[in-house]
Amino acid sequence: MVVALFQIIEELKVKKLIGMSLMAAALMMSSAPVVFADFQAGMAASKLGDYVTALREWKPLAEQGHVGAEFNLGVMHHNGQGVARNFEKAVKWYRKAAEQGHVQAQYNLGVMLGKGRGVAQNYEEAAKWYRKAAKQKFAAAQYNLAVKYDKGQGVAQDYKEAAKWYRKAAEQEFADAQSNLGIMYDTGVGVVQNYKKAVKWYRKAAEQGHDQAQLNLGMSYSFGKGVAQSYKEAVNWFRKAAAQGNQQSQYNLGVMYEKGRGVAQDYTEAMKWYRVPAKLGMAFAQNNLAQLYNFGRGVAQDYKEAAKWYRKAAEQGVADAQQNLGYKYDMGQGVLHDEVMAYMWYNLAGANGSKMGAENRAIIESSMTSRQVAEAQRLAMECMKKNYKECGR
Repeated sequence: MVVALFQIIEELKVKKLIGMSLMAAALMMSSAPVVFADFQAGMAASKLGDYVTALREWKPLAEQGHVGAEFNLGVMHHNGQGVARNFEKAVKWYRKAAEQGHVQAQYNLGVMLGKGRGVAQNYEEAAKWYRKAAKQKFAAAQYNLAVKYDKGQGVAQDYKEAAKWYRKAAEQEFADAQSNLGIMYDTGVGVVQNYKKAVKWYRKAAEQGHDQAQLNLGMSYSFGKGVAQSYKEAVNWFRKAAAQGNQQSQYNLGVMYEKGRGVAQDYTEAMKWYRVPAKLGMAFAQNNLAQLYNFGRGVAQDYKEAAKWYRKAAEQGVADAQQNLGYKYDMGQGVLHDEVMAYMWYNLAGANGSKMGAENRAIIESSMTSRQVAEAQRLAMECMKKNYKECGR
């Protein structure tokens, strides 16, 4: 099946902001020609990668309270530019600049507090500084404040407030916020559910290259939610996200090729797209890859490879894979015939909701001794306790 991944993007990291934005701050804050010249000399040096000179120019200014220099020293200590990396000193200088209203410093201080870098982790303080920067219309801060409300970190969880701040950032073309606002409309969390608005925000983020939004826009087309159903358009957006390494989209492309939805049916292409996420541990991709090997679709039939991939998915608790692996032991395909192992996997599959697994367990039990059944049940219990890893005998 095609699976959506409505994932809220986490808060962003500190931006490495030494550049023209700081030059603008210097123009506003520095009226004295000498101070301005010193700050500009530091800017020129930093652009050339000469952070030692930049530090020499900026440190005296920062110690005199020059907000742009304070912020830049924070960034230099954060990144280890011209000085040894030191998060504590980065926080010190971010705080000084933040207290003077420097919006990027407020944002970076929020990130440091949220991550516990150079200071004790404090979500409440992080939210406080995000809010200050957000009120100055700094999109990244608006976004991170929304995440705090979304997760209930440092503030009472409030999906309506989260949606409010996502919207403010989204309206500034902030792709992560657009994607998350789309998810809220898609799921009806914090806003009245509206698939058309979900598609609107997914599309805005997707057109900026946001892979999660591309995936979710593809899902909207696949199921016809908020837009006319179109497998062809779904494939188009899955492909864009897959090219960026989005595992869920790679898996979904595999499904589309296997089923011939939006593209000509092509088992070889399906195998290609399943293999990438399967190798990275995606259980459903592993199970589907096993199916192709089992039936010889897009590849030479290979029961041993099928059993290998069924096992990987089964060890992650996929009931269909557990049932299929049980069948391999039952038939002796790709593994040695073993009724006890077959019963064990059928039993686990049935416990996880596989009707076929339960039926096959009942069938095989009729040909087993009571001792074999007891052994298989014991192994199944042990397997569950080990979270399906290294099961059997």
